[in-house]
Amino acid sequence: MGIVNTEIKQKTILKDVTLTGVGLHTGKNVTLTFKPAAANTGLCFKRVDLEGAPVIEADANYVTSTQRGTCLEKNGVSIQTSEHVLAAFVGLDVDNALIELNAAEPPIMDGSSKFFVEAIEKAEIVELDAFREEYEVTDIISYTDEESGSEILVMPAKHYQITTMVDFGTKILGTQNATLNQISDFKEDISNSRTFSFLHEIEMLLEHGLIKGGDLNNAIVYVDKALSPETMEKLRIAFKKDNIAVKPNGILDNLTLHHPNEAARHKLLDVLGDLALVGTRIRGKVIANKPGHYINTQFAKKLSKLIKIERRNNVPKIDLNQTPLMDVNQIMDMLPHRQPFLLIDKVFELSDSHVIAQKNVTMNEEFFKGHFPGAPVMPGVLIVEAMAQTGGILVLNTVPDPENYLTFFMKMDKVKFKQKVVPGDTLIFKCSLITPIRRGICHMQGYAYSNGKLCAEAELMAQISKVK
Repeated sequence: MGIVNTEIKQKTILKDVTLTGVGLHTGKNVTLTFKPAAANTGLCFKRVDLEGAPVIEADANYVTSTQRGTCLEKNGVSIQTSEHVLAAFVGLDVDNALIELNAAEPPIMDGSSKFFVEAIEKAEIVELDAFREEYEVTDIISYTDEESGSEILVMPAKHYQITTMVDFGTKILGTQNATLNQISDFKEDISNSRTFSFLHEIEMLLEHGLIKGGDLNNAIVYVDKALSPETMEKLRIAFKKDNIAVKPNGILDNLTLHHPNEAARHKLLDVLGDLALVGTRIRGKVIANKPGHYINTQFAKKLSKLIKIERRNNVPKIDLNQTPLMDVNQIMDMLPHRQPFLLIDKVFELSDSHVIAQKNVTMNEEFFKGHFPGAPVMPGVLIVEAMAQTGGILVLNTVPDPENYLTFFMKMDKVKFKQKVVPGDTLIFKCSLITPIRRGICHMQGYAYSNGKLCAEAELMAQISKVK
């Protein structure tokens, strides 16, 4: 498993777009506006009806309830039923957007993601000057809910895929499967699949004053028990219909199924929306058996935690005994630095978007003479300088005559030191582009590893300038 820096551009929308509707559980009118967002923002909800317009990121760690949809809460501010909106953004391959709403719950619309998809397309999807990260799955990761018998796992695959299998133990619904082989199929195959309930659930929700915004146009109701005249009357009033009847296929009337396996497809839609809370695109195949919001979000939390650990310990797998791509002499042909300020010894990987280099830290380093001589520790600023020299190789590789250029720092941000570096350590540096190189400006994420652990990280910006 590992975090992969792809050469796929991140995406957002070009302009604002607004929808209005009713919240399923609150019955309240709500206005929903999708807005563009900068690279690396992710998907975020904003409650414009509250003081300060608080923002809640689509993050699995904010999940507080999954009883009737996925509820997020941060600092006492909540968003209910987030999954259908999130599924639309992931299904259309959009990484960044601000989702503004003036209530706690997005409008239910027809119970699917169809109208959200149409709105996003109306807002126009555009690329940003930043590359997408993906979490590449190399081993099977699973989560099982012993109580419900539900299980969800992800296994290695070339791209993001999802299969759902549902079995509610009822004759009406039976066993259904649905598969999304590639994200580009979402709009056509999955997005119009509506939410569904069983009659016994509807009765219970009505008794507790829920589904106030529900009607027969935004939920498929499977009739899993005999309908008494009393129940028929309750449903007729609740759904504001003159008559209520059961179709031969066991669902309440006023609805025609979009797909024979619409229930399984909607469960897939829910899985896609809930796993958006991982915050990183998944490169793997998800298989969900009897999925539900609880197991989906528990699995999202597990993946989120693994990715956080992976990010921290994502040590490049380099054979230090192999012949390097560039030795110190070749590095000096490209970089203007010389001892004692040449701080990298070898380059092992170099592409258009990343570079990996090495430095052996020895007791002979000049800085150890004065930096804690009794307990020598490599200065953190020199670790960052070595990281920047590694990035210098990346940017100078874009010009035909690197010996005629100098590289200068423009900015350092989010610098963190995790472990001390001492004589005898081997430092591995990895720098990856955050945005494409433009006009000689290189914006990159740098990591330094020692003894199999992350010892420093920084976001760096540098510019190459031709020697006059």
